[in-house]
Amino acid sequence: MKRFLAAAALIMSCAGIAHAAIDAYTFKDEAERARYTELTRELRCPKCQNQDIADSNAPIAADLRKEIYRMLGEGKSNQQIIDFMVDRYGEFVRYKPELNAHTWLLWFGPAGLLLGGVLLIGVIVVRRRRQSAEDANVLSDEERQRLAHLLDKNHE
Repeated sequence: MKRFLAAAALIMSCAGIAHAAIDAYTFKDEAERARYTELTRELRCPKCQNQDIADSNAPIAADLRKEIYRMLGEGKSNQQIIDFMVDRYGEFVRYKPELNAHTWLLWFGPAGLLLGGVLLIGVIVVRRRRQSAEDANVLSDEERQRLAHLLDKNHE
């Protein structure tokens, strides 16, 4: 009986944890709901770092969803909402940061590294081919005499 009561108490205490809060917002129309969904998918959770605020269960993500809902209700545009979030949390909060002086390396760095690697490999291959060709054409006097001697033996 004690085990049964302990198990029941454990189940009852875990019931509150299993019941997660679900955001239930009402929108004027489907266009506003679509804007809300787009914005929550476009912005990154500052705590989770690799999850958008739509999927994150972190308290900060819930606060950001509320803030987006509030700003949509005030009639702010998507760009105004994104600008507010970037001003508050930095460019990191965006999955696709704008191209500017601070983010050019983020946008063009991978392509530059790839191009640099291809050029480096090309230079290495060309140098090795030249070195191989030079090594193949250069014989010492002793090697030339031995080669001539071998060739003469084969002709006899």
